[in-house]
Amino acid sequence: MIEKKQLHSTAIEREKAVLVAVSTQKQGSEKTKEYLDELAFLATTLGIETLQRFTQNLERADNKTYTGKGKLEEIVAYVKAFPVDMIIYDDDLTPAQVRNLEKVFEDIKVIDRSLLILDIFAMRAQTAQSKLQVELAQYQFMYPRLTRLWTHLSRQSGAGVGMRGPGEKELETDRRIVKDRIAFLKEKLEKVDIQSATRRKERDRLVRVAIVGYTNVGKSTLMRSLSKADVFAENKLFATVDSTVRKVNMENIPFLLTDTVGFIRKLPTTLIESFKSTLDEVREADVLIHVVDIAHVGFEEHLEVVNKTLVEIGASDKPTILVFNKIDLYKPDFNKDEDDLPFEEAEGQEEASVLEQLKKSYIAKKSDKVVFISAEKKENIEELRSTLFNLVKEKHFAIYPNWLDLGYTPVTADE
Repeated sequence: MIEKKQLHSTAIEREKAVLVAVSTQKQGSEKTKEYLDELAFLATTLGIETLQRFTQNLERADNKTYTGKGKLEEIVAYVKAFPVDMIIYDDDLTPAQVRNLEKVFEDIKVIDRSLLILDIFAMRAQTAQSKLQVELAQYQFMYPRLTRLWTHLSRQSGAGVGMRGPGEKELETDRRIVKDRIAFLKEKLEKVDIQSATRRKERDRLVRVAIVGYTNVGKSTLMRSLSKADVFAENKLFATVDSTVRKVNMENIPFLLTDTVGFIRKLPTTLIESFKSTLDEVREADVLIHVVDIAHVGFEEHLEVVNKTLVEIGASDKPTILVFNKIDLYKPDFNKDEDDLPFEEAEGQEEASVLEQLKKSYIAKKSDKVVFISAEKKENIEELRSTLFNLVKEKHFAIYPNWLDLGYTPVTADE
Protein backbone atom coordinates (compact mmCIF):
# COMPACT_ATOMS: atom_id res chain seq x y z
CA MET A 1 0.00 0.00 0.00
CA ILE A 2 1.35 3.37 -1.07
CA GLU A 3 1.52 5.86 1.76
CA LYS A 4 -0.19 9.14 0.94
CA LYS A 5 1.99 12.21 1.17
CA GLN A 6 0.77 14.84 3.59
CA LEU A 7 0.10 18.12 1.84
CA HIS A 8 1.19 21.32 3.53
CA SER A 9 -0.51 24.62 2.84
CA THR A 10 1.72 27.42 1.60
CA ALA A 11 -0.81 30.06 2.63
CA ILE A 12 0.39 32.52 5.25
CA GLU A 13 -1.48 31.95 8.50
CA ARG A 14 -3.28 35.03 9.73
CA GLU A 15 -2.13 36.50 13.02
CA LYS A 16 -4.70 36.23 15.78
CA ALA A 17 -5.54 38.90 18.31
CA VAL A 18 -7.77 39.85 21.20
CA LEU A 19 -9.03 43.41 21.62
CA VAL A 20 -9.12 45.29 24.92
CA ALA A 21 -10.91 48.54 25.80
CA VAL A 22 -12.02 50.46 28.87
CA SER A 23 -15.42 52.16 29.23
CA THR A 24 -15.23 55.38 31.21
CA GLN A 25 -17.66 58.14 32.15
CA LYS A 26 -16.68 60.01 28.99
CA GLN A 27 -16.84 56.88 26.84
CA GLY A 28 -19.88 54.75 27.66
CA SER A 29 -20.37 51.08 26.82
CA GLU A 30 -22.15 51.79 23.52
CA LYS A 31 -19.30 54.01 22.35
CA THR A 32 -16.77 51.42 23.49
CA LYS A 33 -18.52 48.74 21.41
CA GLU A 34 -18.47 51.03 18.37
CA TYR A 35 -14.78 51.83 18.92
CA LEU A 36 -13.96 48.13 19.19
CA ASP A 37 -15.85 47.47 15.95
CA GLU A 38 -13.60 50.04 14.31
CA LEU A 39 -10.50 48.55 15.97
CA ALA A 40 -11.49 45.12 14.62
CA PHE A 41 -11.88 46.66 11.15
CA LEU A 42 -8.40 48.18 11.46
CA ALA A 43 -7.06 44.75 12.41
CA THR A 44 -8.85 43.12 9.47
CA THR A 45 -7.27 45.66 7.14
CA LEU A 46 -3.89 44.24 8.22
CA GLY A 47 -5.08 40.66 7.83
CA ILE A 48 -5.44 40.05 11.57
CA GLU A 49 -8.17 37.77 12.87
CA THR A 50 -9.94 38.92 16.02
CA LEU A 51 -10.71 36.04 18.40
CA GLN A 52 -12.18 37.81 21.43
CA ARG A 53 -12.96 41.22 22.93
CA PHE A 54 -12.50 42.29 26.54
CA THR A 55 -14.02 45.45 28.03
CA GLN A 56 -14.10 46.83 31.55
CA ASN A 57 -15.97 49.70 33.17
CA LEU A 58 -13.53 51.94 35.01
CA GLU A 59 -13.44 55.58 36.05
CA ARG A 60 -10.21 55.78 34.05
CA ALA A 61 -7.69 53.32 32.61
CA ASP A 62 -5.30 51.82 35.15
CA ASN A 63 -1.92 53.58 35.11
CA LYS A 64 0.02 50.33 35.37
CA THR A 65 -1.84 47.74 33.30
CA TYR A 66 -4.67 49.68 31.56
CA THR A 67 -7.33 47.28 32.91
CA GLY A 68 -7.83 46.23 36.51
CA LYS A 69 -6.21 43.17 38.08
CA GLY A 70 -9.26 40.91 37.71
CA LYS A 71 -9.79 41.71 34.02
CA LEU A 72 -6.06 41.28 33.35
CA GLU A 73 -6.17 37.80 34.89
CA GLU A 74 -9.17 36.99 32.68
CA ILE A 75 -7.23 38.03 29.57
CA VAL A 76 -4.17 36.05 30.64
CA ALA A 77 -6.29 32.93 31.14
CA TYR A 78 -7.76 33.33 27.65
CA VAL A 79 -4.44 33.80 25.82
CA LYS A 80 -3.03 30.74 27.59
CA ALA A 81 -5.97 28.66 26.37
CA PHE A 82 -6.07 29.91 22.77
CA PRO A 83 -3.45 30.63 20.06
CA VAL A 84 -3.19 34.41 20.42
CA ASP A 85 -0.35 36.34 18.74
CA MET A 86 -1.10 39.81 20.05
CA ILE A 87 -3.16 41.91 22.44
CA ILE A 88 -4.51 45.10 20.81
CA TYR A 89 -5.56 47.97 23.10
CA ASP A 90 -8.01 50.58 21.85
CA ASP A 91 -6.14 53.49 23.45
CA ASP A 92 -2.52 54.58 23.35
CA LEU A 93 -0.48 52.83 26.02
CA THR A 94 2.21 54.60 28.00
CA PRO A 95 5.75 53.14 27.91
CA ALA A 96 5.26 52.03 31.55
CA GLN A 97 2.00 50.24 30.73
CA VAL A 98 3.68 48.50 27.79
CA ARG A 99 6.60 47.29 29.91
CA ASN A 100 4.26 45.98 32.61
CA LEU A 101 1.99 44.23 30.12
CA GLU A 102 4.91 42.66 28.25
CA LYS A 103 6.11 41.10 31.49
CA VAL A 104 2.63 39.65 32.00
CA PHE A 105 2.08 38.37 28.45
CA GLU A 106 5.71 37.36 27.79
CA ASP A 107 6.00 36.32 24.11
CA ILE A 108 2.67 37.81 23.02
CA LYS A 109 2.93 41.18 21.30
CA VAL A 110 1.30 44.17 22.98
CA ILE A 111 -0.07 46.65 20.42
CA ASP A 112 -2.14 49.82 20.76
CA ARG A 113 -4.41 51.63 18.32
CA SER A 114 -1.77 54.11 17.14
CA LEU A 115 0.75 51.40 16.29
CA LEU A 116 -1.95 49.55 14.37
CA ILE A 117 -2.77 52.68 12.34
CA LEU A 118 0.93 53.33 11.70
CA ASP A 119 1.27 49.79 10.39
CA ILE A 120 -1.61 50.32 7.96
CA PHE A 121 -0.05 53.56 6.74
CA ALA A 122 3.26 51.75 6.25
CA MET A 123 1.50 49.08 4.20
CA ARG A 124 -0.50 51.56 2.10
CA ALA A 125 2.20 54.17 1.40
CA GLN A 126 3.13 54.12 -2.29
CA THR A 127 5.02 57.32 -3.09
CA ALA A 128 8.51 58.16 -1.85
CA GLN A 129 7.09 61.11 0.05
CA SER A 130 4.42 59.14 1.91
CA LYS A 131 6.96 56.43 2.76
CA LEU A 132 9.23 59.06 4.31
CA GLN A 133 6.27 60.54 6.20
CA VAL A 134 5.24 57.18 7.61
CA GLU A 135 8.80 56.24 8.56
CA LEU A 136 9.22 59.54 10.42
CA ALA A 137 5.92 58.98 12.25
CA GLN A 138 7.02 55.46 13.19
CA TYR A 139 10.35 56.60 14.63
CA GLN A 140 8.72 59.45 16.54
CA PHE A 141 6.21 57.00 17.97
CA MET A 142 8.91 54.44 18.78
CA TYR A 143 11.36 56.83 20.43
CA PRO A 144 9.83 56.81 23.94
CA ARG A 145 8.98 53.10 23.56
CA LEU A 146 12.31 51.66 22.40
CA THR A 147 12.39 49.02 25.12
CA ARG A 148 9.02 47.74 24.07
CA LEU A 149 9.49 47.53 20.32
CA TRP A 150 13.11 46.48 20.25
CA THR A 151 12.36 43.72 22.78
CA HIS A 152 9.67 42.47 20.43
CA LEU A 153 12.01 42.55 17.48
CA SER A 154 14.75 40.66 19.27
CA ARG A 155 12.52 37.72 20.15
CA GLN A 156 10.26 37.54 17.12
CA SER A 157 11.24 35.90 13.88
CA GLY A 158 9.85 37.17 10.60
CA ALA A 159 7.51 40.03 9.93
CA GLY A 160 4.12 40.84 11.35
CA VAL A 161 2.15 43.68 12.86
CA GLY A 162 4.42 45.97 14.80
CA MET A 163 7.38 44.70 12.75
CA ARG A 164 6.85 46.55 9.49
CA GLY A 165 9.20 49.37 8.56
CA PRO A 166 12.06 50.67 10.69
CA GLY A 167 13.46 48.28 13.24
CA GLU A 168 13.76 45.02 11.34
CA LYS A 169 17.32 45.86 10.30
CA GLU A 170 18.35 47.78 13.41
CA LEU A 171 17.83 45.62 16.47
CA GLU A 172 20.73 47.34 18.23
CA THR A 173 19.32 50.82 17.68
CA ASP A 174 19.55 53.07 20.70
CA ARG A 175 18.01 56.43 21.47
CA ARG A 176 20.87 58.41 19.96
CA ILE A 177 20.70 56.61 16.63
CA VAL A 178 16.91 56.91 16.49
CA LYS A 179 17.18 60.61 17.29
CA ASP A 180 19.69 61.04 14.46
CA ARG A 181 17.38 59.15 12.10
CA ILE A 182 14.45 61.40 13.03
CA ALA A 183 16.57 64.48 12.33
CA PHE A 184 17.68 63.02 8.98
CA LEU A 185 14.09 62.19 7.93
CA LYS A 186 12.85 65.65 8.92
CA GLU A 187 15.59 67.26 6.84
CA LYS A 188 14.80 65.04 3.87
CA LEU A 189 11.08 65.72 4.17
CA GLU A 190 11.68 69.46 4.31
CA LYS A 191 13.28 69.24 0.86
CA VAL A 192 10.41 67.10 -0.43
CA ASP A 193 7.90 69.53 1.08
CA ILE A 194 9.57 72.41 -0.78
CA GLN A 195 9.23 70.48 -4.03
CA SER A 196 5.59 69.72 -3.25
CA ALA A 197 4.92 73.37 -2.42
CA THR A 198 6.48 74.36 -5.75
CA ARG A 199 4.21 71.93 -7.61
CA ARG A 200 1.16 73.27 -5.76
CA LYS A 201 2.19 76.84 -6.56
CA GLU A 202 2.34 75.96 -10.25
CA ARG A 203 -1.30 74.88 -9.94
CA ASP A 204 -2.40 78.16 -8.32
CA ARG A 205 -3.98 79.37 -11.55
CA LEU A 206 -6.57 76.60 -11.28
CA VAL A 207 -9.31 76.30 -8.67
CA ARG A 208 -8.46 73.49 -6.26
CA VAL A 209 -11.09 71.24 -4.69
CA ALA A 210 -10.16 68.75 -1.94
CA ILE A 211 -12.25 65.76 -0.87
CA VAL A 212 -12.00 65.19 2.88
CA GLY A 213 -13.73 62.91 5.35
CA TYR A 214 -13.46 60.05 7.78
CA THR A 215 -11.71 56.95 6.51
CA ASN A 216 -13.79 54.51 4.42
CA VAL A 217 -16.67 56.92 3.71
CA GLY A 218 -16.37 56.61 -0.08
CA LYS A 219 -14.04 59.50 -0.98
CA SER A 220 -12.17 57.58 -3.69
CA THR A 221 -15.42 56.26 -5.18
CA LEU A 222 -16.74 59.81 -5.33
CA MET A 223 -13.46 60.93 -6.89
CA ARG A 224 -14.00 58.40 -9.67
CA SER A 225 -17.57 59.59 -10.22
CA LEU A 226 -16.63 63.25 -10.46
CA SER A 227 -13.37 62.92 -12.41
CA LYS A 228 -14.21 59.79 -14.42
CA ALA A 229 -10.67 58.66 -13.62
CA ASP A 230 -9.44 55.28 -12.42
CA VAL A 231 -8.81 55.86 -8.71
CA PHE A 232 -8.16 52.98 -6.30
CA ALA A 233 -11.06 52.34 -3.93
CA GLU A 234 -11.50 49.48 -1.48
CA ASN A 235 -13.76 48.69 1.46
CA LYS A 236 -10.94 48.92 3.98
CA LEU A 237 -9.76 51.62 6.33
CA PHE A 238 -7.10 53.87 4.78
CA ALA A 239 -7.36 52.19 1.35
CA THR A 240 -4.95 54.89 0.21
CA VAL A 241 -2.69 57.29 2.12
CA ASP A 242 -1.39 59.19 -0.91
CA SER A 243 -3.12 62.26 -2.30
CA THR A 244 -4.50 61.78 -5.81
CA VAL A 245 -4.95 64.85 -8.02
CA ARG A 246 -7.03 64.88 -11.21
CA LYS A 247 -7.91 67.70 -13.60
CA VAL A 248 -11.67 67.98 -14.17
CA ASN A 249 -13.67 70.07 -16.64
CA MET A 250 -17.21 71.20 -15.93
CA GLU A 251 -18.90 73.35 -18.57
CA ASN A 252 -15.51 74.28 -20.01
CA ILE A 253 -14.19 75.43 -16.63
CA PRO A 254 -11.18 73.38 -15.46
CA PHE A 255 -10.31 72.70 -11.82
CA LEU A 256 -8.15 70.29 -9.82
CA LEU A 257 -9.82 67.63 -7.68
CA THR A 258 -7.78 66.03 -4.88
CA ASP A 259 -8.60 62.87 -2.93
CA THR A 260 -6.89 63.14 0.47
CA VAL A 261 -6.03 60.70 3.25
CA GLY A 262 -8.95 59.80 5.51
CA PHE A 263 -9.20 60.97 9.10
CA ILE A 264 -10.01 58.77 12.08
CA ARG A 265 -10.70 59.19 15.76
CA LYS A 266 -7.61 58.95 17.97
CA LEU A 267 -5.37 59.60 14.95
CA PRO A 268 -1.72 59.52 16.09
CA THR A 269 -0.39 63.08 16.38
CA THR A 270 2.90 61.95 14.85
CA LEU A 271 1.02 61.12 11.64
CA ILE A 272 -0.63 64.54 11.51
CA GLU A 273 2.78 66.17 11.97
CA SER A 274 4.50 63.94 9.40
CA PHE A 275 1.78 64.32 6.77
CA LYS A 276 2.03 68.11 6.84
CA SER A 277 2.61 68.47 3.09
CA THR A 278 -0.22 66.06 2.28
CA LEU A 279 -2.55 68.03 4.53
CA ASP A 280 -1.37 71.20 2.78
CA GLU A 281 -3.51 69.99 -0.13
CA VAL A 282 -6.47 70.54 2.19
CA ARG A 283 -5.16 73.78 3.72
CA GLU A 284 -4.53 75.36 0.32
CA ALA A 285 -7.72 74.17 -1.37
CA ASP A 286 -10.32 76.71 -2.52
CA VAL A 287 -13.28 74.41 -1.89
CA LEU A 288 -13.76 71.35 0.33
CA ILE A 289 -16.07 68.41 -0.25
CA HIS A 290 -16.62 66.86 3.18
CA VAL A 291 -17.91 63.30 2.69
CA VAL A 292 -19.82 61.52 5.48
CA ASP A 293 -21.03 57.90 5.53
CA ILE A 294 -24.64 58.44 6.59
CA ALA A 295 -25.23 54.68 6.81
CA HIS A 296 -22.71 54.39 9.65
CA VAL A 297 -24.19 54.39 13.14
CA GLY A 298 -21.54 56.87 14.32
CA PHE A 299 -21.70 59.27 11.36
CA GLU A 300 -22.33 62.33 13.55
CA GLU A 301 -19.21 61.64 15.61
CA HIS A 302 -17.25 61.05 12.39
CA LEU A 303 -18.46 64.47 11.22
CA GLU A 304 -17.21 66.04 14.46
CA VAL A 305 -13.83 64.26 14.25
CA VAL A 306 -13.19 65.60 10.74
CA ASN A 307 -14.38 69.11 11.63
CA LYS A 308 -12.08 69.12 14.67
CA THR A 309 -9.13 67.98 12.53
CA LEU A 310 -9.88 70.69 9.95
CA VAL A 311 -9.75 73.26 12.76
CA GLU A 312 -6.43 71.83 13.98
CA ILE A 313 -4.81 72.11 10.55
CA GLY A 314 -6.29 75.56 9.86
CA ALA A 315 -8.71 74.59 7.09
CA SER A 316 -12.11 75.04 8.73
CA ASP A 317 -13.00 78.39 7.14
CA LYS A 318 -13.22 77.24 3.52
CA PRO A 319 -16.37 77.01 1.39
CA THR A 320 -17.53 73.46 2.04
CA ILE A 321 -20.09 71.11 0.55
CA LEU A 322 -21.26 68.60 3.15
CA VAL A 323 -21.92 65.37 1.24
CA PHE A 324 -23.78 62.57 2.97
CA ASN A 325 -22.83 59.45 1.03
CA LYS A 326 -24.22 55.87 0.95
CA ILE A 327 -27.90 56.84 1.10
CA ASP A 328 -28.56 53.53 -0.67
CA LEU A 329 -27.44 51.78 2.53
CA TYR A 330 -29.18 54.14 4.97
CA LYS A 331 -31.91 52.42 7.00
CA PRO A 332 -34.18 54.76 9.01
CA ASP A 333 -35.59 53.10 12.11
CA PHE A 334 -39.34 53.73 12.12
CA ASN A 335 -39.75 51.78 15.36
CA LYS A 336 -38.26 54.72 17.24
CA ASP A 337 -40.40 57.32 18.95
CA GLU A 338 -41.38 60.19 16.69
CA ASP A 339 -39.17 62.61 18.62
CA ASP A 340 -36.13 60.39 18.02
CA LEU A 341 -36.52 60.27 14.24
CA PRO A 342 -34.15 62.47 12.25
CA PHE A 343 -37.12 63.66 10.22
CA GLU A 344 -39.38 66.59 10.98
CA GLU A 345 -42.49 64.55 10.21
CA ALA A 346 -42.57 60.89 11.11
CA GLU A 347 -46.02 60.11 9.76
CA GLY A 348 -46.04 58.83 6.19
CA GLN A 349 -42.27 58.81 5.86
CA GLU A 350 -42.28 55.15 4.82
CA GLU A 351 -43.90 56.13 1.52
CA ALA A 352 -41.35 58.84 0.74
CA SER A 353 -37.97 58.00 -0.79
CA VAL A 354 -34.94 58.00 1.50
CA LEU A 355 -33.60 61.01 -0.40
CA GLU A 356 -36.82 62.96 0.18
CA GLN A 357 -36.81 61.97 3.84
CA LEU A 358 -33.25 63.11 4.35
CA LYS A 359 -33.84 66.45 2.63
CA LYS A 360 -36.55 67.17 5.23
CA SER A 361 -34.46 66.01 8.18
CA TYR A 362 -32.36 67.94 10.69
CA ILE A 363 -29.32 66.50 8.93
CA ALA A 364 -30.04 68.72 5.92
CA LYS A 365 -29.55 71.76 8.18
CA LYS A 366 -26.04 70.86 9.32
CA SER A 367 -24.43 73.17 6.76
CA ASP A 368 -25.30 75.83 4.18
CA LYS A 369 -24.63 73.38 1.35
CA VAL A 370 -25.75 69.80 2.01
CA VAL A 371 -26.14 67.10 -0.64
CA PHE A 372 -27.26 63.49 -0.19
CA ILE A 373 -25.81 60.97 -2.63
CA SER A 374 -24.77 57.41 -3.32
CA ALA A 375 -21.39 57.55 -5.03
CA GLU A 376 -21.49 53.80 -5.66
CA LYS A 377 -24.95 53.89 -7.27
CA LYS A 378 -24.40 57.39 -8.74
CA GLU A 379 -27.62 58.55 -7.12
CA ASN A 380 -28.15 62.33 -6.97
CA ILE A 381 -24.64 62.95 -8.32
CA GLU A 382 -25.96 65.65 -10.66
CA GLU A 383 -27.13 67.77 -7.71
CA LEU A 384 -23.62 67.53 -6.27
CA ARG A 385 -22.10 68.42 -9.64
CA SER A 386 -24.34 71.47 -9.88
CA THR A 387 -23.55 72.63 -6.33
CA LEU A 388 -19.83 72.07 -6.88
CA PHE A 389 -19.84 73.82 -10.25
CA ASN A 390 -21.42 76.97 -8.80
CA LEU A 391 -18.67 77.20 -6.16
CA VAL A 392 -15.90 76.42 -8.65
CA LYS A 393 -17.27 78.95 -11.16
CA GLU A 394 -17.33 81.67 -8.50
CA LYS A 395 -13.71 80.96 -7.54
CA HIS A 396 -12.65 80.62 -11.18
CA PHE A 397 -14.03 84.00 -12.23
CA ALA A 398 -12.29 85.58 -9.22
CA ILE A 399 -9.03 84.33 -10.78
CA TYR A 400 -10.04 85.03 -14.40
CA PRO A 401 -12.48 87.97 -14.40
CA ASN A 402 -12.13 88.27 -18.19
CA TRP A 403 -12.85 84.61 -18.91
CA LEU A 404 -16.01 85.45 -20.86
CA ASP A 405 -14.03 87.83 -23.05
CA LEU A 406 -11.60 85.00 -23.75
CA GLY A 407 -14.32 82.93 -25.40
CA TYR A 408 -15.86 80.97 -22.51
CA THR A 409 -19.07 79.27 -23.61
CA PRO A 410 -21.16 77.48 -20.99
CA VAL A 411 -22.07 73.91 -21.93
CA THR A 412 -23.85 71.14 -20.10
CA ALA A 413 -21.83 68.53 -18.25
CA ASP A 414 -23.06 65.84 -20.67
CA GLU A 415 -21.70 67.73 -23.64
